Amino acid sequence: MRNPLYDKLLAPHLSSGRAFLIRTDGTELSYADFMAVAARQANALAAVGLAPGDRLAVQVEKTPEALALYAACIMSGIVLLPLNTAYTPDELAYFVRDSTARAVICDPAAEAVVRDIAAAIGAEVLTLDAAGKGSLSDAAALQPAHFAAVERRSDDLAALLYTSGTTGRSKGAMLTQSNLLSNALTLAEHWHYTKDDVLLHALPIFHTHGLFVATNVMLAVGGTMLFLPKFDLDAMLALLPRATTMMGVPTFYTRLLGDRRFTRELTAHMRLFISGSAPLLAETHAEFEARTGHRILERYGMTETNMNTSNPYDGERRAGTVGFPLPGVDLKISDADSGTALPQGEVGMIEVRGPNVFRGYWQMPEKTKAELRDDGFFITGDLGRIDEAGYVHIVGRAKDLIISGGFNIYPKEIEMVLDEQHGVLESAVIGVPHPDFGEAVIGVLVPKAGTTPDLEAIRAETARKLANFKRPKTLILLPELPRNAMGKVQKAALREKFAGLFSKSE
Repeated sequence: MRNPLYDKLLAPHLSSGRAFLIRTDGTELSYADFMAVAARQANALAAVGLAPGDRLAVQVEKTPEALALYAACIMSGIVLLPLNTAYTPDELAYFVRDSTARAVICDPAAEAVVRDIAAAIGAEVLTLDAAGKGSLSDAAALQPAHFAAVERRSDDLAALLYTSGTTGRSKGAMLTQSNLLSNALTLAEHWHYTKDDVLLHALPIFHTHGLFVATNVMLAVGGTMLFLPKFDLDAMLALLPRATTMMGVPTFYTRLLGDRRFTRELTAHMRLFISGSAPLLAETHAEFEARTGHRILERYGMTETNMNTSNPYDGERRAGTVGFPLPGVDLKISDADSGTALPQGEVGMIEVRGPNVFRGYWQMPEKTKAELRDDGFFITGDLGRIDEAGYVHIVGRAKDLIISGGFNIYPKEIEMVLDEQHGVLESAVIGVPHPDFGEAVIGVLVPKAGTTPDLEAIRAETARKLANFKRPKTLILLPELPRNAMGKVQKAALREKFAGLFSKSE
């Protein structure tokens, strides 16, 4: 192949009149028209001096034009750096400097600030707003609607995605053409996608889930996407009858379940619901199946690897698990220090190897060497176990492991008990400094609407189900848990908030 992603995901659609994107107002953008937008953008980027291998930082709202930038980068060999729209100017400045971005595309409202940031490294600045307008679109409109795709190798970079940086400065994960393409083709086959599928797409496109999983799978099969700018409950309910499949984060599903209009009849024609990016509560699984007759398919992926595992399409989808390793992916549970595989059922570090695993961290050779073993296994930082049937369970992040009085405590085990309690919507268990035990276990609870959990009853239940050293030393009620854009609970923020709770001896 001269350009693997282009040849497999884009070239087959150059003249296709099939609908690729359907906007919330019902207007359609065909594959051919989408490709023309991307080609004009690729020409515009070339006109301002971007060349294959250059990094393009993009911090804009979700629009068809923003998605077309991904296709434009594939065509032109530019490395796409999608950035969360919630990032502050200081955060943006770090990403632009660290990546040595050749250009930045931002919202017109942020142009003045971004120009100051870009000037420090001589980067170009273009704009794109929530309506798909801006200096990028103006420049693209003057360009031809054809762009000759540049040659790229399978190991050439296609994207640079920065991790959250909760334990130090953010790291740029280098994702290659092969990383993205291999995962897209595997997922399309594993989840039985075809050109007849219509995907309800309400995810952001600055993240692996919405950009590489959802979009690449639909490009691979030539399907259609109902393209929402963001999650909107009324819009989701209105569009569901036109969809056959949906990808979401747990909060999507809990919000749907919280609306009486979300019924079995509304989902009768649906083929598949997929959830990821954060753990789905067993209670949500059960309630969703009872309401709709559908069992959500949960999977496991990371910025550095795209998707690693999936519950089966045909077969039992087990709540509380992320299924089995995908075809071509090797997964083991290991001793974190030696990398030695642990016996089945034991908790250890999850390591994965396969064509989906990234090339390393941008300009961080030491970090890359520390997390990518010589045999190709990537140390994920997630703790897990494999049960007797081969299903993978995520226990938590290694950094979330609590060591209290010399005992290793896995928060997930405690959270499962707390989540079962009357009046509890969800929980998060953290460890905070303690003068006697090193760390103390804290349970943070979010009440269900209109209820007040009985904390004494919950303490009694944890005493019945958990060993003494695992029991929370205190339970705290909060109206909600802090989350990032993909719905993951930000335990680092909770640890910071309650770090001084036991600063004095009890």
